[in-house]
Amino acid sequence: MPAESFRQSPASDEAATMQGGAAPPPADAMLFPTVDFAVFFVIVFAIAWLLRPWHLWWRVFLVAASWFFYGFWEPKFVLLLIGSTAFNWAVGRDLAAMRTPEGLTRFGRWFLGFGIAANLLTLGWFKYYGFFVHDVAGLIERFGVDLPLPLLQVTLPVAISFFTFHAISYLVDIARGECEPLSPIDFALYLSFFPHLVAGPIVRVTEFAPQIRAPLRERVIDAAPAFTLIVAGLFKKVVISTYLAGEIADPVFASPASHSALENLFGVYAYAVQIFADFSGYTDIAIGCALLLGIQFPQNFDSPYRAWSLQDFWRRWHMTLSRWLRDYLYIPLGGNRGPKWFVYRNLFLTMLLGGLWHGAAWTFVAWGAIHGAGLVIEREVRARNRWLGGAAAKAAGWVITFHVVCFAWIFFRAETFGAAWQVITRIATAWGEPSPAVTPLLVAVIAGSIAAQFLPKDLFRRFEVAYSELAPAAQAAMLAVALVLIDALGPEGVAPFIYFQF
Repeated sequence: MPAESFRQSPASDEAATMQGGAAPPPADAMLFPTVDFAVFFVIVFAIAWLLRPWHLWWRVFLVAASWFFYGFWEPKFVLLLIGSTAFNWAVGRDLAAMRTPEGLTRFGRWFLGFGIAANLLTLGWFKYYGFFVHDVAGLIERFGVDLPLPLLQVTLPVAISFFTFHAISYLVDIARGECEPLSPIDFALYLSFFPHLVAGPIVRVTEFAPQIRAPLRERVIDAAPAFTLIVAGLFKKVVISTYLAGEIADPVFASPASHSALENLFGVYAYAVQIFADFSGYTDIAIGCALLLGIQFPQNFDSPYRAWSLQDFWRRWHMTLSRWLRDYLYIPLGGNRGPKWFVYRNLFLTMLLGGLWHGAAWTFVAWGAIHGAGLVIEREVRARNRWLGGAAAKAAGWVITFHVVCFAWIFFRAETFGAAWQVITRIATAWGEPSPAVTPLLVAVIAGSIAAQFLPKDLFRRFEVAYSELAPAAQAAMLAVALVLIDALGPEGVAPFIYFQF
């Protein structure tokens, strides 16, 4: 796959403009599976390891390294990150002073709203301005209301969604009394720590702050779990994800009409595996790198394609985003309180907005709407049929859930509704045509990747333990062999991670 392709497809500025979205960032951000990042991380790891006895300097150095990492793509946007850090730290400090034993003062609630609005306006400007001008303003004009907005091509800063979510959760947690304000250097490290900066996982401040405040074990590194995670993540990203993208997912979504029903169907299956391997691979590498630096992140994936319901799927897929949406959107909307239809409305709106968060395009909104509607229907069916729960029902639930998720991925992956509809109609009508792209190896990779999610949960952990018990020389040899194999099996060049655009 050429490194120029950035979106989940061969995206381009033109495609973004057609959808009304912001221009995607260029593909020269520092990617995990590159020599640039390897050199950067070795230097950062060595200096951080030497600085461990000096706790303050250890944190200062990691902030500086994180800003360098972010500025490697576009130095001017480091100022945006620093500005967001300074603003949210100041708002958090003042919010804490407005708390009383009964909660926030009335002015404090307004001040919290101001802080959240400022974050959302910044995100909206960079991520949704083009979408608003092209699509929403155009829709309003049909009702005779003219909005003379200038047409601007706004570059989307990498990671802005993720550090904005971190900042909002920090302010809300302070307002709720769930955490105390951090020092400026601790907050800067929380917001910009490079392993989670670009695409998560979304870490709560109550998970992160105690780890950077606690005295570090002097130069003791729990390396075995970190290395196994990094190697697993590289394999998923470089080998599985890239193979499926180049072999069938990208060609099918680029030209559905040129492929048979079977090829379109396997193109969708392949994309389902590709996006999982891409995103969970990134997460594994991020968690492994953070572990080497002394920080433990929460898990972000738990075999999502073994889910037997959509509710189960969202407990396993992008788990840190799911709990963010639950705690900072679903519950404030009313959560499970109130009449049944209010709860369904809250559920649907949460998923709809979750879809819009993924990208400034109606296809992402449709993706969220499918999941929202599916969750509502699922709750209603379960409420009316309490006998659902046996092994046969779970098996049927797995088949239905997997295919609903794949159906929604069509809209997530397609550039336009027209392209998504082409994929669907080709699957429905183009049977009997030759399908040379569906090879035995492709079927084996897809089936094997899905089947692997049904393996015992502790299998990976047992491997980590066995690996950690090896002599250092044997560990190094195994690590070297694994990296050589990944390099040999992977293609030339590595495409950016799909979630970099969000």
